[in-house]
Amino acid sequence: MDRRGRHRWPATVCAILLPVMLAGCGGGSDAPAQTRERRPVPVELVEIDGRPDSSVLAAEQVIYRGNGEEPQTLDPHLAEGVPASNILRDLFEGLTTESPGGDIVPGAAMRWNISRDGRTYTFYLRRGATWSNGDPLTAADFVYSLRRAADPRTAANNAAMLSPILNAPDVIRGRMAPDQLGVTALDEYSLQITLADPTPYFLGLLAHSIAYPVHRPSVEDHGDRFSRAGNLVSNGAFTLNRWDVRSAIELERNPNYRAFDEVVLERVLYLPIEDLSSEVKQFRAGELDWTYEVPHNQFDWLRRHYADELVISPWLGSYFFGFNLSREPFIENPDLRRALVLAVDRDIITDKVTRFGEEPSYVLVPPGIDDYDPAVPEYAAWTQAERDAEAKRLYQQAGYSAERPLEVELRYNTSENHKKIALAIASMWKQTLGVRTTLINEEWKVFLQNREQKVLTQIFRAGWISDYNDPYSFLELFRTGHGQNDYAYSNESFDALLEEVARERVPARRNRMMHEAERLLLEDSPIIPVYTYVTKRLVDRHVRGWQNNVMDHHYSRSMFKLKSRDGRRSAVAEPAPVTPQTEPAAAGNPADARNGAAGEDPAGERPQ
Repeated sequence: MDRRGRHRWPATVCAILLPVMLAGCGGGSDAPAQTRERRPVPVELVEIDGRPDSSVLAAEQVIYRGNGEEPQTLDPHLAEGVPASNILRDLFEGLTTESPGGDIVPGAAMRWNISRDGRTYTFYLRRGATWSNGDPLTAADFVYSLRRAADPRTAANNAAMLSPILNAPDVIRGRMAPDQLGVTALDEYSLQITLADPTPYFLGLLAHSIAYPVHRPSVEDHGDRFSRAGNLVSNGAFTLNRWDVRSAIELERNPNYRAFDEVVLERVLYLPIEDLSSEVKQFRAGELDWTYEVPHNQFDWLRRHYADELVISPWLGSYFFGFNLSREPFIENPDLRRALVLAVDRDIITDKVTRFGEEPSYVLVPPGIDDYDPAVPEYAAWTQAERDAEAKRLYQQAGYSAERPLEVELRYNTSENHKKIALAIASMWKQTLGVRTTLINEEWKVFLQNREQKVLTQIFRAGWISDYNDPYSFLELFRTGHGQNDYAYSNESFDALLEEVARERVPARRNRMMHEAERLLLEDSPIIPVYTYVTKRLVDRHVRGWQNNVMDHHYSRSMFKLKSRDGRRSAVAEPAPVTPQTEPAAAGNPADARNGAAGEDPAGERPQ
């Protein structure tokens, strides 16, 4: 038997989880009817010099992408979450960018030099590059933008990502003026960035939205309205044509983009569809080319009927729940937190609820990062029966019992998948410990606001999709005072280790220190790790030019659409406006991740 604890379920757990299990097995009202549509088949791809031949391209190069929640903003320095990040990657381009396979490649900078000590980066911008309105894109634009992102008046939650830059921590805290940031324009097309310490992931960080340039005249003319349709001036492959709230965000190919001739798509429409079943229905009806996700309860049916369009791929992200350590009952109560961590049967969740290949997790940092060994706790090797026994002991030690049960609220943002996981966890806590859990579903913006304010939250759904391929992307979220430390976690030893990590140049030593920091974090139990992510979506066979990658970053500039064999248009009619469904308050619910954009997913929670 697997030592992670596969076992027969007690009758009570079966009764409580029966609706979730039936849904997971393809039953229930959410399952699509057992019919197979005759969907158009694309022609064979023909390429010339690595580019699709015009003879195989659809007449209309338009893609409709499901995109989860409505973004809060398209200001690249303020945006959080996977949905916003997906759009921003099309609208803007940093000094570096990514290939379809996820490798870091030149973006607005055509090349760069790195000093021997690893602390000074000199970037050389592409001559002739412009903003979408035709203004020249210069080194001064990047100096202004990086200073704006670090300026505390901007109030960017992701500003801490810029901490490797010289003086950035003091600028972010308001101790130094933004013009003291270690960023200098050498001339119109040369930019120098000085770091406090060598940072192996720095080039990857520059592909994140926190380091995107913003058009200074637009910001000064329009203030916080500069990122709205009609005002937004960007430098990416697409421009913002319109933003119909809760309906669609439409992007158009940018004629002033540096590689305009290489972009095939004419338009991209991002549709905010929070209800995953509705998203699948729209895909089946030909109203979507790309879904944000798919419901767990339709996995078997989709695998049978849409095998060619169901795309599942590893993702560098962790799904977990967080404790608010600034509110009772979790202040100075590690025994109670550890009891709730242990009482979660991750194998049941991944085998019977999520069911898309997610891996049970007991750590923060997911596997897949080269040369890093996650700090797996001892209890990960126990059976679930052993974990449950220890959970009961700690629960009683914390002062709770059948006569005095813990009553707690668990929050999550609107999502069928999050709801099912929350229901399962609440059932496990009830069965093992007698905990009474109230599930509270919140719309994405409200959910993020409550997490950040730390007034109402007790336990909340969280998660993180890495902003760059390095464990530090996960660990820095828990640094004291970090803008996304919604857990109110603070540990001087943990913070000191992160400071050492930032200064260490030897990779092996750096990894050992990050391992120790993760070990301390998991010992304090500010989170409940559940599983490591996979991406799971439906992609129309006509859509090509993208590749799976562990970051799940897919730039529309690389995509194109094939025509159908039968001659019918493969582009679809524009769908009617979508109003995301909200779960009834009585049902209860958990949350999403924000994206460093990766970052938390709405899952990364702030991602996505």
